[in-house]
Amino acid sequence: MPDQPSFEALEGLRGSGKSTVAPLLAAARGAVLVPTVPLFYQPLRRQVDLRESADARLCFYLSALFTAAEEIQGHLAASTPVVVESYFARCLANHHVFGARLGVTLPPDLPQPTAYHLLCAEDERQRRLSQRVKPTSWWDALSEEASDRISTAYAQFPMHQIDTTGRAPEQVVQTILTTTLEGHHRADAEPVGAHPHVLPPVPRGPEGAHVF
Repeated sequence: MPDQPSFEALEGLRGSGKSTVAPLLAAARGAVLVPTVPLFYQPLRRQVDLRESADARLCFYLSALFTAAEEIQGHLAASTPVVVESYFARCLANHHVFGARLGVTLPPDLPQPTAYHLLCAEDERQRRLSQRVKPTSWWDALSEEASDRISTAYAQFPMHQIDTTGRAPEQVVQTILTTTLEGHHRADAEPVGAHPHVLPPVPRGPEGAHVF
């Protein structure tokens, strides 16, 4: 069987380097960088983020991801490699911690990425965040308060850990390029969500209760 196109996802906390590294990795791979919140979702995204319903926000981001997954599948079918800045892991890990009460079972035919969990020392991560010019939302602030629990939630997903502390973005990309890749998208690959222990449903709990 000829080599199948790669599908790679970058995951991690805010300030870990996802948005900087993603386009560089895509360029190095000759891949298309697919936004997991498609452009036509962006106006509604801003409105959703103004509200404080974790369940509504989870549904919105899942819809965006499923829409992006269709585009990703099309690129892979055309033998074009794909890179994304975050995928279902970030959505589910964050909303578990935010207190979403909806049970989520992902379909078995989603494209499966090789995922990289970008890590960064806390003092450097906070320094990077302080240099950002884009406004901070209520959800961004909440994710900072719960950063340790989000990192713990990420642990249920199979990912290569990549330390970005003290490294230039190009060095991070080189580390990824030299990492042994497992689980590239293949026609016979086990899909994301094939194992219940990897992507468990969000447990139901009392109103407003946090899962972690």
